[in-house]
Amino acid sequence: MTPKTGTELRQEVPAKLECRSMTGYAMVRGEHAGWAIRISVKSVNHRFLDIKLRMPDSLEPYELRLRQAVKNRIHRGHIDIHVNVEPGEAAPVHVNRELLQAYLRAADELRQQTGAKSELDLVSLLRLPGVIGGLAPTLPDSDEEQEALGKVLESLLADAVSKMDEMRRTEGRHLTEELRSRLERISEQTEQVRGLVETLRPAFSRRLESRLKELLNGAQIDSGRLAQEAALLAERSDISEELDRLRSHLQQFTKLLDGAGELGKKLDFLLQEMHREANTMLSKTPGVESEALAITGISLEIKSEIEKLREQVQNIE
Repeated sequence: MTPKTGTELRQEVPAKLECRSMTGYAMVRGEHAGWAIRISVKSVNHRFLDIKLRMPDSLEPYELRLRQAVKNRIHRGHIDIHVNVEPGEAAPVHVNRELLQAYLRAADELRQQTGAKSELDLVSLLRLPGVIGGLAPTLPDSDEEQEALGKVLESLLADAVSKMDEMRRTEGRHLTEELRSRLERISEQTEQVRGLVETLRPAFSRRLESRLKELLNGAQIDSGRLAQEAALLAERSDISEELDRLRSHLQQFTKLLDGAGELGKKLDFLLQEMHREANTMLSKTPGVESEALAITGISLEIKSEIEKLREQVQNIE
């Protein structure tokens, strides 16, 4: 394995960014100086970039450079990194003979004091704390060896992040398809509402005329005044501006998906605005006319679709 420098890792960032999910997992294995190294990387959704790195205490001097390697590739999400190092086939193993002799002397003293007859077998002796050395990784002595180990760790981590990132991009493509499908549905529903709005003014006029006839006991109604009142009622219930803003938000949402990159927070903000427009449409559509009831029903469907979009967007980087 040829170690990769920090500069090479930064250059691995794809030129064309894609919409990414924040959910992914990968694990890689490698060897160095007789040690078997395993690095696993797992990511889930989070408002910001939150990196949790778990590794042997002796490797803590490499923590900052490994964190930076992740920051160069990942911008948002909770990232769990586990670095596990175990003895390989060529790993040195040492027996601490002085400590072993001390254990044996202590065991003999206890046998004499208690009269116990049991003997310690070889396996039990080797399991005593500190008898076997070399099972935990140690920091190399020379600067050259330390740098070589650092490059190996960084290279393995880069491979793990690349594999995890591919999973995140694949999931991101599925999410994008689902988002586009829901956006198209909301767009169709918005145009349905726009068509119904055009029929509301005559509906308001019919409603006013019916109510006034009931109040006036069949007396003649001034058609001009009736039209004026119907126009005022229609104006108070007009949701044309809300529909225009909703359509604009849908266009901006689609444009962001086409551009890709780091989208999650921007998309979530747009969905908050879309949710506000849907609520306003519901509050400004009073009455029991069939047209108004139809608008209310469609607006509720739009609101439901927006809620589903918000759930999905929470997992986009």
